[in-house]
Amino acid sequence: WKTLFADQSLQLLIEQGINGNLDLKQAIERIKVAEATLLQSRAALLPSLIGDLSVTDNKQSVAALNFPPGININTETQLYKAQLSTSWEADIWGRLSSAKRSAYASLLQTDAAKRAVQTQLIANIANAYYNLLALDKQLSITEQTIKIRQADVETMKSLKEGAVVNGAAVVQSEANLYAAQDTLPDLKRNIRETENALSILLGKGPGKIDRSTLDQQTAYSNLQTGVSAQLLQNRPDVQAAEFAFRAAFENKNVARASFYPALTLTANAGLSSLTLKNFFDNSLFYNLIGGITQPIFNKGQNKARLKTAEAQQQIAFYNFQQTLLTSGQEVSNALYAYQTAEEKEKTRAMQVASLTKAVDYTKELLRYSSATNYTDVLTSEQSLLAAQLNSINDRLQKLQSVVNLYKALGGGWK
Repeated sequence: WKTLFADQSLQLLIEQGINGNLDLKQAIERIKVAEATLLQSRAALLPSLIGDLSVTDNKQSVAALNFPPGININTETQLYKAQLSTSWEADIWGRLSSAKRSAYASLLQTDAAKRAVQTQLIANIANAYYNLLALDKQLSITEQTIKIRQADVETMKSLKEGAVVNGAAVVQSEANLYAAQDTLPDLKRNIRETENALSILLGKGPGKIDRSTLDQQTAYSNLQTGVSAQLLQNRPDVQAAEFAFRAAFENKNVARASFYPALTLTANAGLSSLTLKNFFDNSLFYNLIGGITQPIFNKGQNKARLKTAEAQQQIAFYNFQQTLLTSGQEVSNALYAYQTAEEKEKTRAMQVASLTKAVDYTKELLRYSSATNYTDVLTSEQSLLAAQLNSINDRLQKLQSVVNLYKALGGGWK
């Protein structure tokens, strides 16, 4: 983006957005969650180990024991115990390995999603910045037009005094001035709202945005009309959709493995004694258990889990296809928008030049000839203002088409 967007003010805003945008910060935290899930799934392949240190005091009821009279037995005992317990599930059918691969794909998906958020953020900042510059230019042209029309009003008044025009021309010139002045509040409001929206993208409160001018912008021109489909694989959302499909595939394998038996080994070992004094004397104990668990009737949960996983895998595949189609459409739209904006720029410049001459000619004719009236002047001035504003929109379209192509290709290209 530093190559595409050479404006120093825009580069500074993009860096502020990358550091402060709240959506991007949330995406980074989701990566941390996915990393923790991956570590957990990897650890599932290892045996567990639990340490247990306990003291148990046990008091029996004499009445409940029903001993014969005269027998005196201590009914209160203490048990001191220290043990280690371990358990390990053999990954015979690959259930745990599939779960680990699914977690890894999910991590890659969240990382790609974060890059997609960052790419979208950069594009949004650039588009809002160029839109702000275009509004500034429209405001400048409108203010210049107001000054010209104020001068026209004074001119019409002078011509009326000389009996060159009538009072209708004076009133029309005043109405033309008011029409231009009426657009100023909306332009200023749009500028303020665009500044506020840009501030939110930067992760800060509403405020003034430092910026250059539209005339200082040079659109990136080294664009080719053909784009290889292989470039679409650079898009983070395409990568995220692919990783989501991988995760869904592995989740289906996990669901299928739940139909097969599970082999589990458990072991306990430690020291146990009724007295703390003799805790290490002949107090060693251990047990080792190996077992196979086979689901027989699970109320249809395993079947439902498998059907759900298969459907989710198919959904992920369709989403991957849809993302590829949408990517190609966005690239095509951005390239064509750039091409048409270039074509309009040339013809619009000629239109503005011709309308400028038309305004000058009609004013001169009105001053020195009766072959025209102020309606012709009014029409030519309104057409000139509309053409000037449209030329700004053409320039904005060209700049934003480069931004949209940057986003459509996943954050730039080589």
